[in-house]
Amino acid sequence: MSSSKNSLANKSKAWSGRFAEPVDSLVQHYTSSLAFDQRLALVDIAGSLAHAEMLAAQKIISKADFMAIQKGMAQIEKEIVSGRFDWQLALEDVHLNIEARLTKLIGDAGKRLHTGRSRNDQVATDIRLWLRSEIDLILGDLTRLREAFLNLAEQHANTIMPGHTHLQVAQPVTFGHHLLAYYEMFTRDAERLADCRARVNQLPLGAAALAGTSYPIDRARVAKTLGFDGVCQNSLDAVSDRDFAIEFCANAAILMMHVSRLSEELILWLSPRFGFIDLPDRFCTGSSIMPQKKNPDVPELARGKTGRVNGDLIALLTLMKGQPLAYNKDNQEDKEPLFDAVDTVSQTIQIFADMVPHIKVNQAAMEYAAEEGFATATDLADYLVKQGLPFRDAHEAVAHAVKRCVEKDCALSDLTLAELIKACGLTTKSKLITQDVFAVLTPKGSVGARNHVGGTAPKQVIAAIKRARTALKKK
Repeated sequence: MSSSKNSLANKSKAWSGRFAEPVDSLVQHYTSSLAFDQRLALVDIAGSLAHAEMLAAQKIISKADFMAIQKGMAQIEKEIVSGRFDWQLALEDVHLNIEARLTKLIGDAGKRLHTGRSRNDQVATDIRLWLRSEIDLILGDLTRLREAFLNLAEQHANTIMPGHTHLQVAQPVTFGHHLLAYYEMFTRDAERLADCRARVNQLPLGAAALAGTSYPIDRARVAKTLGFDGVCQNSLDAVSDRDFAIEFCANAAILMMHVSRLSEELILWLSPRFGFIDLPDRFCTGSSIMPQKKNPDVPELARGKTGRVNGDLIALLTLMKGQPLAYNKDNQEDKEPLFDAVDTVSQTIQIFADMVPHIKVNQAAMEYAAEEGFATATDLADYLVKQGLPFRDAHEAVAHAVKRCVEKDCALSDLTLAELIKACGLTTKSKLITQDVFAVLTPKGSVGARNHVGGTAPKQVIAAIKRARTALKKK
């Protein structure tokens, strides 16, 4: 760029009068945020209009200036939405680009828009406006995803599958109960995001650069216009605070961790070694060399993308950890991690909300697997306890029975009554085990016996679904 062009560029900046030479072209590229903060354009316009309306109401600018600003901003919004807006790197960011275009369109009235504010409180306001809207969209998709889990769980309230600990068969559960565990996880995610939104929804505008402004502004009026719940109470904190962005990313990281856990199970269940489910082809891809392959790309990518959201959180925490009050240029680096976290979570939840309702369940494979691994061993121990045997003794007795079954390569339910009594180390005359024991050794009997709130019994699954649907309707 020639020195004359650089000089002209500097004259268009809000701070150019202090400087005797133009910004170096490499520095200009290095310091510009225009490549990524353009997405704030429409909320920047909304914030500016609310600010201008307040300035006019407070007689800080004239009504005519406000009307001109309204007209100019309407034109700029049309240009941005249609893709005809001429973004200029020399103007650093979205805020100065819009202000420069406004001044070109309406003259001095455009120069008066920035009265009583700074880019510091302006950008803080824009980020909060944008993030608030994104949280609302994510919450909507989380509702869709949770509804999908409830619907699928209702279809499979009686479908029995093996429950695992340490990825080893533990006890039988119903698939509906298993799905409701994810409903609970994503419900907590929704609650955290809603709670985060309350702290996002506080207005920084009016803090100006760091100390407030000497103009008789009405911050409450601007807050009401923009739908904020209140105003940030300290001007220093208002411009420098990014806790709300960090909190969102922390919540996003937890949410993606839940997605990753679900993804891991979907990947395992889709494997022929499990064969529990199938996913629609549109959520999978094939292999470039192995024609038989059907790869669960969506769950795998979601599992991988969890790492980048964790990274976004660490980036923001590291960004803020050494900053003195108040605003510092470091904060320009807050947007890309935040934008990335929002984009990743938003896209992931949308896709999973579309995919989960179409999971095809191989009920026979699940129920067959539940017969393996001595999943009802705990039920046998509980049976012995109810007959009067101390739990530790019952635990030991069943362990011996399992050992005997391993030797015979059979299930507990395959033993005769006499064999079972002997395998448990009891005398043949023992009355502790009778013929009714075989009812508790079936997976169906096992899940049915856990008939309490939070249990896996089909009745409890249906009751939990009913409670969840009532809770969702209230929100």
